[in-house]
Amino acid sequence: MLLPKHQLKEESHRLIIKEKLVIPSHFQWLGIFSLWKFIGLGSTNCLFFKFAQLFITNKKFQYVGLMNAHRHFVVHKPYGFLSQFITKQTKRRKNKRLLGELFDFPEGIMAIGRLDLKSEGLLFLTTDGKVSEQVRGNSVEKEYYVQLDGLIDQKAIEHIQKGVTIGIDRGKYRTKDCKAKLLETAPDFPERIRRIRGDAHGPTSWLSITIKEGKFRQVRKMTAAVGFPTLRLVRVRIGGEKLTDWTAGSVKEVCSFNLA
Repeated sequence: MLLPKHQLKEESHRLIIKEKLVIPSHFQWLGIFSLWKFIGLGSTNCLFFKFAQLFITNKKFQYVGLMNAHRHFVVHKPYGFLSQFITKQTKRRKNKRLLGELFDFPEGIMAIGRLDLKSEGLLFLTTDGKVSEQVRGNSVEKEYYVQLDGLIDQKAIEHIQKGVTIGIDRGKYRTKDCKAKLLETAPDFPERIRRIRGDAHGPTSWLSITIKEGKFRQVRKMTAAVGFPTLRLVRVRIGGEKLTDWTAGSVKEVCSFNLA
């Protein structure tokens, strides 16, 4: 009998804990540790069920078949990395670092909503094109913490909120209304690999900007349009998914993205 997920979890726990089930060798490719996490002895590993359907009979796990499950990752993109896995070997990009250096990602992986070379923070990766399209849609918020050259004033903030005109490939573009607010305290980010200029060159300020669109280098162009160039840009939220690991280059595999 093929068990649904919740029953499989209960039965697995009963067999392993109470009846000391020995996992057969043909099943060990999944990893005993992953199994134990799945049944509740550690943090939940929902990927276990996504990759294999099992049924239990006579106290034995039997492998039914590998599922063609998509995989999703949450990455803290470091400064100086391109949001891609291959690059045309032009002189300009020949020595740039790529996401493949951070983790052994599966075949078919793609970045959703790229961050430019100098930008940092939350980046989604997936093998599912439909999920990529959903995240890139105009219904999902993306929040950025932006360090600005100079002390931005309320008038400039309101200008950003109501939309500014920026340059794009095909000419000029008026950005849509967005959320923007001054951060009274600078975020406690680790120091960037390449240092931001010192205070001797003048004061800086931090702004939170939340948009639902994503033109090329849009946030940088928005702050420049009101006279405050961006010195550092960190994406801290996509939908309901927040950047919680401040370690640049960290990678976490997830079952799905929280876009609420």
